[in-house]
Amino acid sequence: MFNRTVMFAKQNAPENTRVAFRRIMQEAHNTRLRLTVPVSEHCEFTNIYHCAVRKTASQWIKELFSDPIVYRHSGLLTYDPRFTNWSHPQVCPPNRIALSLFFPRRRFDRIEKPEKHRAFFVYRDPRDLLVSSYFSTRNSHAPMGDVLEVRKVLHEKSKKDGLIYLVDHLAGKNTFKAIRSWVTAPESENVRLFRYEDLIGEQQAEQVDRLMRHCGITIPEPELGTLLSRYSFSRMNDRKSAGSVSHYRKGEPGDWRNHFDDDIAEAFTAATGNLIELLGYPSTSKVLHG
Repeated sequence: MFNRTVMFAKQNAPENTRVAFRRIMQEAHNTRLRLTVPVSEHCEFTNIYHCAVRKTASQWIKELFSDPIVYRHSGLLTYDPRFTNWSHPQVCPPNRIALSLFFPRRRFDRIEKPEKHRAFFVYRDPRDLLVSSYFSTRNSHAPMGDVLEVRKVLHEKSKKDGLIYLVDHLAGKNTFKAIRSWVTAPESENVRLFRYEDLIGEQQAEQVDRLMRHCGITIPEPELGTLLSRYSFSRMNDRKSAGSVSHYRKGEPGDWRNHFDDDIAEAFTAATGNLIELLGYPSTSKVLHG
């Protein structure tokens, strides 16, 4: 009952109330880490920046980097700029991990950063991103930004028409352009790109270890296994499902095949151009008709 009450409050509280609550919770979590978790290794980087677009497992990554195991092996606390009114030009205080910066590459390049920093951008098959956005916006996402307005439209339309509508909506918000800006940017030692499908796939331990090492964080294999087990999608779904529709739903690569048809594919290609091929995923037409 308590979990359901918390979930209801989360889904229905005003945005400013939810932001204030999350800010308090994050700082309380960080205070507990400082007081109870001894740091065995200090990361060489002053800041780490997690960059993304929505529906690319940003909540999962937040859970990973907020865990005591990561703090023990880095000495870095997490920080979410969205939950503060702090206006420092560096976006993030020193010795913190900035979580979920929904920035295009040009905007990220413009912010002031310490000399010793690392950043990573997580991308996902945009077709799965679209389907995930559809179900999340229609059923479970907290009422922030334009969610309620878009949810009303999606409830009035069939799934097919809703997906086509959402293609144009995401394009209008420059979601696809933001992804393109990261994957076409010049290579940089400080910035690495990671595929969502790799981070949750069969080689997850290897890929997450690669991500952590890029960030200057070395986690011994047994502790890395504990960390990944703690935040497996099935376990997080169990935790979330006590209230309402799970925020995580499926997360399965290729789920878009269960929802696309030729009309949706045509609308998607018109909005995204060659983005699928640029990212290295199989073309929509080949999968639908091959």
